[in-house]
Amino acid sequence: MSKIEKNTPQPPMMPEPMDPSYGGQSRHYRDNLKTLIKNKGDDYKGLSDLIGRNPSYIQQYIERGTPKYLAEKDRHILARYYGVNQKILGAPIDDGNGGLELISKLSVGVSAGAGNLEQSESLAGKIAFDPKWLRQFPYDKKNLSIVTVDGDSMLPTLSHGDDIMVACHETGAMRDGIYVIRMDDVLMVKRLSFGPNKHVDVISDNPSYSNWRDVDGAALVIIGPVIWVGRKL
Repeated sequence: MSKIEKNTPQPPMMPEPMDPSYGGQSRHYRDNLKTLIKNKGDDYKGLSDLIGRNPSYIQQYIERGTPKYLAEKDRHILARYYGVNQKILGAPIDDGNGGLELISKLSVGVSAGAGNLEQSESLAGKIAFDPKWLRQFPYDKKNLSIVTVDGDSMLPTLSHGDDIMVACHETGAMRDGIYVIRMDDVLMVKRLSFGPNKHVDVISDNPSYSNWRDVDGAALVIIGPVIWVGRKL
């Protein structure tokens, strides 16, 4: 490629993406870009220069899948250059939710007694979030649920009636933080501090409540970390 003009439309006949989300069909989008490049006689280095990346960036994206998805800015430039819809290159397809991701809100209170976080049994509604905002968290969006804090044992961090987002089943490489757990068949939200030999300190931020120190990890079930809180003023 000797020269690239950013506003030269030349749309080829191409299929729509097979997947309305970012997961599962990244190979399809890379193949689409490879076809666009071949049809126009471009080269990888020239396209990398066009989007302000290192010379091998486009080649690595197409041939190695690194990065897995094009950044929004890069996708916008390439789609404009080739005169195609950004969906061809991996942009999310509008599913009728205005491009927002719906996270299930469950009719379950943590620290409220026996319960579970099975969505099929306790779905109370859904709350919409910006997908770009959700991607800051390294968790599968399918595992995200919202539940309500019941009680004041975590004041001032969490208040009674707060909505909290929990990354259910995401318990790998755990570190100190706030988690939803089950102890003695009771769901609760507590601060956990992980010690040696799989022992855990279960802490209430409210000093009026007792803490459980050096708990055997086998005595509790960790549902997942709390990653967001929303509350009424």
